[in-house]
Amino acid sequence: MKAGRLVSALVCLMMLFSLHSRTTNACTGIRLIVQDGSTVYGRTMEWGTFDLNTRVAIIPRGHGFTGLTPEGYNGKKWQAKYGFVGLDMMGKDIFGDGMNEKGLSVGLFYHPGYAIYMEYDKAQADNTITAVDIVSYILSQFASIDEVKREMGNVRVVPVVEKALGIPVQGHWMVTEPSGMSIVIEYLDKELHIYENPLGVITNAPTYDWHMTNLSNYVNLSAVALPAKNIEGLNFAPLGAGSGMIGLPGDFTPPSRFVRAVAWSQTVRPLRKSDEAVYELFRILDNFNLPLGSAEGSDSVETDLEGMRSSTIWTTAWDLSGKVLYFHTQHNRRVRKVELSRIDFSKKEIIHIPLDDKKEQDIKDLTPR
Repeated sequence: MKAGRLVSALVCLMMLFSLHSRTTNACTGIRLIVQDGSTVYGRTMEWGTFDLNTRVAIIPRGHGFTGLTPEGYNGKKWQAKYGFVGLDMMGKDIFGDGMNEKGLSVGLFYHPGYAIYMEYDKAQADNTITAVDIVSYILSQFASIDEVKREMGNVRVVPVVEKALGIPVQGHWMVTEPSGMSIVIEYLDKELHIYENPLGVITNAPTYDWHMTNLSNYVNLSAVALPAKNIEGLNFAPLGAGSGMIGLPGDFTPPSRFVRAVAWSQTVRPLRKSDEAVYELFRILDNFNLPLGSAEGSDSVETDLEGMRSSTIWTTAWDLSGKVLYFHTQHNRRVRKVELSRIDFSKKEIIHIPLDDKKEQDIKDLTPR
């Protein structure tokens, strides 16, 4: 009987691990502050289970939203004070990343095993939203982080099962404004937690404060090469450049990516203008690109992965001061942009733009003719 219970427990554990691994992603977010006072925020979007079929979406001022609850679209109703540009997911008007016309940006990052939202109370449905509403709620309602910190505690966030996943979306959020100020929003044990994010970095599990504590294990890292040493008359010198970063973790777990993101973002070359910061941000984020075969979930059935080339589906860089979105995708590394200053946010309808006109790399032929 004991052996039977043990086998049953192991089977349940393996099933739980399988479900968890199929829905794990490895997104990394980074903010850079430029010498001219501008700010650039960007992130990778990893999802190795199926293509998110993301589009650029332009949401106008005055657009009406309704929060989702376990009962359906009977939650909080609000209208957009600010227009915004977002990157949607799964062909729905739910957003993983975005920036509004005030330069406030929000990124949704997966937080499996740690995000525990408030219990649904039908009597408070009219003040309730769910995780996939948070990006649109913040971008459409707030112009600054001070407003976000003041108002987010006034809305209830509850779990709602996402049909494509079979579980509620477990997320936490990085919010950044043009001044460079950044925060992380988490829902832990049914309570809202807002953390200051002075280093401007986010990954996934565990909690943000744990990641910050874990940095103490890497205080030896440096952009300066280690000095040579003489031991018993023998000279030992570093074998090459980068010796100050010996011990930097190289795997793709969230704690290791957090440490690397801090190391690379804190040792960037001097950045005088935002366009150089955008270039540098893409260069840093290239360190976090995840091949399809090495990602959790990339063992999904072949039909789910059809057409995918990478677990890093897209990468963004948002110039918060110039209000420009830059991005490239798994299919095409050519950088494209959307300038918010040229958008008429008084339009009535949401506009959707595919990330890729053609799902192929744009290659310029330089062969002499």
